[in-house]
Amino acid sequence: MSNLSLDTSADRSEHGPSLKWWQRGARPDYRFSLANERTFLAWIRTALALIAGAVGIDQFASHLGPLPLRLGLALILFVAGGVLGGMAYPRWVRAEQAMRHNADLPISALLPLLAAFTATLAVGLACLMVLI
Repeated sequence: MSNLSLDTSADRSEHGPSLKWWQRGARPDYRFSLANERTFLAWIRTALALIAGAVGIDQFASHLGPLPLRLGLALILFVAGGVLGGMAYPRWVRAEQAMRHNADLPISALLPLLAAFTATLAVGLACLMVLI
């Protein structure tokens, strides 16, 4: 019996309860797994972009405002990039598990938070540019 078959009681008794999550459930169509992986990579790219923006503000935007303001903005971007990068893998795992068990895909609370953060950051930077 394949390790990637449906997780039945026969699977549990044959392989023990220590099956890894990727060995449980039915193997999804590879196209869906690859799409899930591309989404994971998009989250990582977004996190890296936030971190790169933080480095850019810290190192190259001395005209943006006083040092404490620049450092605060860079720190916010660093933290946002770290949180986003840290949440990418668990989100990928939850989606992969849902596909393996023919369940609904999980809803991510990060999507509206990221949208609100981006909008707030854009408005804040626009106001800062007008004031300086």
